[in-house]
Amino acid sequence: MEFLVGFDVTIPDGTPEGELEERARAEAAAASRLAREGYLVRLWKPPVAPGENKAVGLYRADTEEELDGFLGALPLNSWMQISVTPLEAHPNDPTTPGPSGFRLPYPRLTPVYRLEATLGEPVDLGDTARGHRRIVPLAGGTFTGPEISGQLLPGASADWQTVLPDGTALGDIRYTLQTDGGDVLYVQSRSVRHGSAEVLARLARGEDVDPGEYTFRTSTEIATAAVELDWLNKGVFASVGGRQPGGVVYETYLVH
Repeated sequence: MEFLVGFDVTIPDGTPEGELEERARAEAAAASRLAREGYLVRLWKPPVAPGENKAVGLYRADTEEELDGFLGALPLNSWMQISVTPLEAHPNDPTTPGPSGFRLPYPRLTPVYRLEATLGEPVDLGDTARGHRRIVPLAGGTFTGPEISGQLLPGASADWQTVLPDGTALGDIRYTLQTDGGDVLYVQSRSVRHGSAEVLARLARGEDVDPGEYTFRTSTEIATAAVELDWLNKGVFASVGGRQPGGVVYETYLVH
């Protein structure tokens, strides 16, 4: 079942700033966990008057009692007024099942981390039978996310690229991350970057090009031995990339 949930948050007068920041961090982590587990679908901020703090969320749960259980465990629950509206399918919904009545879940994306990496000097192999080949080292960087943050490990990270005649770049990106807690993640992405000849030429010259002017997408796998991060081993991930002068940015999402 799906539910539309409204939140009206009232912060008690005199609440210490430290407690407010701690609860806000815990609430963000709880929302990320509920999204990863498939309960939280979307979350919005509606228009509000000055001083008001409201949110509207789309949730999935087997029953309203199950929904009440994890809403009641939210770190800000004691400061919230919550309204719940059960939703039913509409015949014009684009995800309505076909004649067989068999419904597949609509895919959703949950942010996992944003990696901002610096690039080293490329190793250019030149034109080969399979295209122009080059290796671009990832020389360093940091990543931040709702549940994991840390640093990229240089020396174990690079993009093995094949550049096609039209300028399209196919990437075999392999990099190693270390979380702030010391856990190590091995990430491998298959990427494609394409656009108009003019835009790709500007990228090749090292210019600062708006990522909306070209397509840079990856399919991503993550492996780790950390027991508490085992969900990464079982996830399907997609990333959106963007080139910067001397660097690259990847925003990686869990696909539900």
